[in-house]
Amino acid sequence: AATEAAAKPAGNEPKDPFSKLEIRVGRIEVVNDHPNADALFAMTVDLGSEQRTIVSGIAAAYAPEALVGRTVVLLANLKPAKIRGVESHGMLLAAGEKDVLAVLAPDRDVPPGTKIR
Repeated sequence: AATEAAAKPAGNEPKDPFSKLEIRVGRIEVVNDHPNADALFAMTVDLGSEQRTIVSGIAAAYAPEALVGRTVVLLANLKPAKIRGVESHGMLLAAGEKDVLAVLAPDRDVPPGTKIR
């Protein structure tokens, strides 16, 4: 009985936990080295209706010029977080570890701000 109760959502929570995530397409406009961390970039990402600063730990795997203009996937509805002194307004999605890292991207051209479903 306890297992059944744990499997059911409490109150108004959606049954699908992924429905809480706002995953969107963005285009990287500017990539700067993070002022306080060698492994991080501070990037400006176009989300269609707005531009956001995103801090990401992909500096070991990518050169800044290889990222500018790329379409990427990011988690857009996280609370802003200060990462080594720079406020980040989302999370770039990537697969892998450090030097074997792949930034997630749609397989065809879609406009910035497009929701991932």
